[in-house]
Amino acid sequence: MACLAVPQVAQAQQYSFSSVKVVGNERIEPATILAYARIARNQAVSAADLNAAYQRISGSGLFETVSLTPQGRTLVIQVQEYPTISVINFEGNKRIKDEQLASIVQSKPNRVYKPSEVEADAQRLVQAYSQDGRMAARVTPKVIRRSNNRVDIAFEIKEGKITSVERISFTGNRSYSDRRLRQALATKQAGLFRTFVKNDTFNPDRVPLDQQKLVDFYQSRGFKDVQVTGVSSQMTRQRDAFFMTFNVIEGQKFHFNKVDTVSEIPELDSAKFAKLANISTGQTYSPQAIDLVVTRMEQQAIKDGAQFVRVEPRITEDQRTQSVNVTFALVRGPRVFVQRIDIEGNTSTLDRVVRREFRTVEGDPYNPREIKNAADRIRGTGYFKNVDVNTKQGSSPDQVVVGVNVEEQPTGSLGFGASYSATDGVGVNASLQENNFLGRGQYLGLSLGTTTDNNSSSLRFVEPRFLGRNVKFSFGAYYNTSSSASNTNYDTKRMSISPAFEFPVSERGRLEVRYKLGQDELKNVTTASSPILQSEEGKRVYSGPGYTYTFDTSIDQIDPRYNMKFTVSQDFWGLGGDITGGITSAKIQGERKIMNEEVTLRASLEGGAVHASGGTTILQRYSGSQIRGFESYGIGPRDTAAANQDALGGNFYWVGKVEAQFPIGLPEEYGVTGGVFFDVGSVWGLDNTAGAGTVDDSMHVRSAVGVSIFWDSAIGPLRLNFSKTVKKETYDKPQNFDLTLSTQF
Repeated sequence: MACLAVPQVAQAQQYSFSSVKVVGNERIEPATILAYARIARNQAVSAADLNAAYQRISGSGLFETVSLTPQGRTLVIQVQEYPTISVINFEGNKRIKDEQLASIVQSKPNRVYKPSEVEADAQRLVQAYSQDGRMAARVTPKVIRRSNNRVDIAFEIKEGKITSVERISFTGNRSYSDRRLRQALATKQAGLFRTFVKNDTFNPDRVPLDQQKLVDFYQSRGFKDVQVTGVSSQMTRQRDAFFMTFNVIEGQKFHFNKVDTVSEIPELDSAKFAKLANISTGQTYSPQAIDLVVTRMEQQAIKDGAQFVRVEPRITEDQRTQSVNVTFALVRGPRVFVQRIDIEGNTSTLDRVVRREFRTVEGDPYNPREIKNAADRIRGTGYFKNVDVNTKQGSSPDQVVVGVNVEEQPTGSLGFGASYSATDGVGVNASLQENNFLGRGQYLGLSLGTTTDNNSSSLRFVEPRFLGRNVKFSFGAYYNTSSSASNTNYDTKRMSISPAFEFPVSERGRLEVRYKLGQDELKNVTTASSPILQSEEGKRVYSGPGYTYTFDTSIDQIDPRYNMKFTVSQDFWGLGGDITGGITSAKIQGERKIMNEEVTLRASLEGGAVHASGGTTILQRYSGSQIRGFESYGIGPRDTAAANQDALGGNFYWVGKVEAQFPIGLPEEYGVTGGVFFDVGSVWGLDNTAGAGTVDDSMHVRSAVGVSIFWDSAIGPLRLNFSKTVKKETYDKPQNFDLTLSTQF
């Protein structure tokens, strides 16, 4: 008899539960746990099914421990819930306050403690310190168990030192020095005041901005194909500083050659639009010049009633001549309308402050360039740290929704300042400014100042978009008193109010019209003073309209190496008050950067005239303070026969100035540069010199030369002038040194 052994097939263990019991839960309902388990009663369940149920319950993130134990026909699900957070503390932080750190972390008191979330919070805090320039910051979360299944969380913080940018260098730059390129970046090298200056801290989020600024710098100067191929950031061994290197491929410098305008829309005459293309042959290539022409043409099309017109700049290069030919083509764009404009992120700034920067409203044809320009205008307000403007399809293919997401920043400031001059001595001042008053986009400024002999206060309010239009309304009030200042032997009190409206009259021109009401009082004139001053003692009220026209090329500057500004102003007196007449002044000034923009040259010419029937007083006449090298009232007509040698001021003045500013060899992170200047001019003319003894009111030319030290310090711009007179009269009062210091924090 033979026996045959047949192997048996192993079967997976099977379960069938008539009941499921949940234990250990306190806050979570059993039904919720059973929903995660998905174990049906009286049905076959394999070990793999039990493991899957375990994974689902554990993966819910609600429990610290989970176990599934079969007990006969009963499945016991044992859970231990994560504890509840009782308190969150921050320890070791000094630079960033608890309130700011609490807004960063996602874990909150009275919520369920999740280890993964706490670890992520620690990384968020490290990132916050990195953005503040402290790359060596370390954050360690500690969990302290308490009774009743609660925990306290403490984030132990080691802030570390500021990780500054020790050095910024460039490779591949041939046309501009490292010094000049560093001026174009938002990031700065660490200098003497690295503790106070935020721009010299390393912030990786700022690197893309610096790359774009570098590209913009080169392209605005004709380097059309410039590339910034990378940025190398190396940390020192001490982890307290970075060395940054920007890799630049400059390419060739281009200029404009041929500029044409064509129209692919029958009803639009290309000749009319060609007049708007004010780009001349030989002009240095600049993307901004092209953008300005496109904007002008598209705005002209809208004025002509043509809708959905796009201007395409078609650019061709000639590498041989390093020139660019541009054809501005007027084409019909897609029929797309703006369905709505959504504004988010503004908590204190009103929606209308953002919306007024758009030239487009709901229902208008969609113009991508205009939306981009609106985004630039919103950024230019200075109210927001970040501005993101994007578009998405609306309720239909021919509709778009414009989304504006802003992040607000502080717009108010409290300023304190100090000044010194040989005339007024040491002075202090305080100011309060709010650039976005009550979130309405308005400016409000208060200023108080005092010196040894002077006290002044002023109030200024500005509404930049009066009645929602491109008209600026302003209101100013001024009050000043002085007592026996240097070169004077009398007291004064001056006050005025002036409402004004300002509006554009051309692309670069603006006109301000105003009304001014004021009172000047000359008092306590000594008997030893000039008879002219004695006759002018008393109060005089002036009232009347005025205007100022300004032409400024910086409004839409194409070539940043050049700038010119012209201003002419007139005020008329006689609309009430004691004085009839007026005052006229004009000034033209220009600036040019040479030697690869290392040296800045400036020149200006200005002058003014006062005329009033019944005579002017010294408070309306010019003091000569516009000429460096002389004290206020240090030049001009003077009564040399009077015991006080009184300065009388003049009805006329002119001043010409030239100066140069240049590096003096110090590291640029110190912000110190040097300069030289030459001033020439005169103050002259009186209404009446009879009975005043010896008064010479002729136009005697004065001049002075000097050197300057400019310091862009962390506490504000500071300038020291050391002057020497070249030509003066014997009775003039020179001033060999002057310093001005202002600060804001």
